[in-house]
Amino acid sequence: MTGSYAAAFLIFLGLFLIGGVISFAKQGLPKVLIGILGVCAAMAIAAGVLRWK
Repeated sequence: MTGSYAAAFLIFLGLFLIGGVISFAKQGLPKVLIGILGVCAAMAIAAGVLRWK
């Protein structure tokens, strides 16, 4: 059961980071920072999906 909580947290973290990517893109921050944050979001969601199984 603990694994599913960790998976849900990782997916939530990834969605939170995607919101940050969208917000930073609207503010016009450098694309390098947006790209790094996007990669981190994708990794968090992928880790959560893999842990969910």
